This record gives sequence, structure tokens and C-alpha cells, in this order.
Amino acid sequence: MQTISQSAPIEADVEEKRAALSYVSEAFAEGCLDGLDGDCMAQAALFAAFQELVMTYGEEATARYAEGFPDRIRGGAFTTTLQH
Repeated sequence: MQTISQSAPIEADVEEKRAALSYVSEAFAEGCLDGLDGDCMAQAALFAAFQELVMTYGEEATARYAEGFPDRIRGGAFTTTLQH
């Protein structure tokens, strides 16, 4: 069974992930412009992401990957505004 890597990605992987994030961000913005609530879009995006991870890596590997989110969230990994 494959595992989901949390180690530092190689440069090509970084560029691919950056491009993918751009696509997702554009779809998110389009949904919001069409009147969908940002929270609704975020939850749908998370559901779609976890569904894909489970299909690719399985439930247990995805659950282990998700266990690291609280520390990453609290550590600012997903914060895009300046922190004081």
C-alpha cells in the first residue's frame, strides 16, 4: 500500500502542486462569484480532496495523513495573511 508523503517535495512536484492549487483556487473563486458560500465551497473542496486521497492511498493512510493537520493549521501552514 502507498503512503502519503509529508516530506519536502522535489522541485517538479512543487511546481505541479502550485499549478493544481491555482486551478482549485480559480474554481473556488468562480463558485463564490456564482453566489455559493465560501464555507460551503471549502467543505466541498475538502470532501473532494479526501475522497481522491482515499481512492489513491486508502482510508488508513489518508487518516494518518490527516492527523498532522491540527499542528500544521496551528503552526500557520495554511495562513496567507501576515502574522504579528
